[in-house]
Amino acid sequence: MRTRRKAEMMKQTADDVFSRFAGKRVLFISTKNRDYIRNTQEIRALEETAAAVTVVASGRSGYAGRLLYVYGWLLSHSCGDYDEVFVGFAPQLILPFWRGKFRKSVITADFFISLYDTMTCDRKKFRPDSIPGRFLRRLDQKTLERTDRVIADTRAHARYFSETFGVPDEKLRVVYLEADPDIYYPRSIQKPESCRDQFLVLYFGSILPLQGVDVILKTIELLRDVPGIRFEIIGPVGDSAGQTGNADFIPWLAQEELAEHIAYADLCLAGHFNPVIGKAKRTIPGKASIYEAMEKRMVLGDNPANRELFSDDSSHLFVRMGDAKALADLILRVSCGETVSLAESGEKR
Repeated sequence: MRTRRKAEMMKQTADDVFSRFAGKRVLFISTKNRDYIRNTQEIRALEETAAAVTVVASGRSGYAGRLLYVYGWLLSHSCGDYDEVFVGFAPQLILPFWRGKFRKSVITADFFISLYDTMTCDRKKFRPDSIPGRFLRRLDQKTLERTDRVIADTRAHARYFSETFGVPDEKLRVVYLEADPDIYYPRSIQKPESCRDQFLVLYFGSILPLQGVDVILKTIELLRDVPGIRFEIIGPVGDSAGQTGNADFIPWLAQEELAEHIAYADLCLAGHFNPVIGKAKRTIPGKASIYEAMEKRMVLGDNPANRELFSDDSSHLFVRMGDAKALADLILRVSCGETVSLAESGEKR
């Protein structure tokens, strides 16, 4: 359950940012789908504070379509009447090209991701010193220069932006991610008949490299012969899942249905579990905020970002990143309700 200290910290950081919009006319722009978890959080906060909020975000499924929608809106509308402009997901695709439209407004950008960091260090599409890598770094730099306020999702991420791109500390603010309370809230749901008598471990995600899904798959393999433990993995794992009799793989679920699956799980895996990618240690997984909102016991990667909000207790269990054996041991102990290692259980590795 969320501690009072944690709730107060999250509220204080959010209030520090959104109180600035009181009585203002605000234009909110995002190239991500409108129901994206970060968008819903920021739109809700702005609507609770500002005098008026205009939201420019598309519900189209494809990213190109959403981007074209935003660009079309900016081409056909004047932005001179807004006191503040809040750019959500991927301000790098807005501010370097449209800053002139907002010259009378104060600009706030949620720098949720660095394109340079994501494409060169996280997904390794380009080398940092390659032409595309240098271009993305410059794009990040120009975006940050053209922003009056920069929002990060953790203090660790804010430090990275300051050290890597030279963002002045006075421009940086932290707003921790929060789940949509209309979808993700505590509830009691009975497990399906197929797993009613089993200890159910759940993970969901978009299967990005920093999430360390390979660690989870190795954990599933380590526990394949342990009776009474079952995994439910929700996301586009694809062929990498392999063949296993102790896990169900579901390609994807709508948010409302996902919430039901989380509700009947016994233990939820948050992560991040990748031990190599720096971003995995600087960000708190979005799923952690969802599990927290639903008051579910979760396993977190032991890193500085996660420890900004969470501490070791019965609901927040930390594990060494990249260590499938440690994760398997932890799951086994929790499922048994006592301290039991794989060696003590007689399992083969």
